[in-house]
Amino acid sequence: MDTDLVRSAMRGDERAFTEIVNSVADRYLGVAHRILRDAALAEDAVQQALLSAWRDLPNLRDPAKFDGWAYRLLVHACYMEARKRKRWHPTTIVRSIVEPTAPDLIGGIIERERLERGFQRLSVEHRAVLIMTYYLDLPAEQVAEALDIPVGTVASRLHRARHALRGAIEADARIPGTASQSQPIE
Repeated sequence: MDTDLVRSAMRGDERAFTEIVNSVADRYLGVAHRILRDAALAEDAVQQALLSAWRDLPNLRDPAKFDGWAYRLLVHACYMEARKRKRWHPTTIVRSIVEPTAPDLIGGIIERERLERGFQRLSVEHRAVLIMTYYLDLPAEQVAEALDIPVGTVASRLHRARHALRGAIEADARIPGTASQSQPIE
């Protein structure tokens, strides 16, 4: 993030903050949607995070640390939205499927569906560390800063998240028809 733009926004420049929002909004929405797996909740989380950023921006000590600070606000907003929701309600996305031209197309669709169901069963904390690590491609130090946890916790949470995802996918494969009724794995 451009530190001069952040400094201007820190001084209350609404145009500078609008420029920041315009540059990060789509990425934040992608992160929030991947963590929460629900478009409406993701929009609410992004809105809450950006509102918190505007309110708390004058207290940011180092403008160069804006990205990590803002991701932390976003992840915490995602956690709050996830807590508001008592039970998992999967979002159904209807996609038009044209007649497959290759046999691997169906296998790919099935694998993506298994992965999605397994991902839905993870806790929001596990989804967050996976998204920050693999979707945003952040190093462990930046993930730790964004999630406000020690680097060692990032490593252990990432290990547990991968293990839980693998277990959820394997369980889903063994017990047909139960994936949609499952609860998040802690």
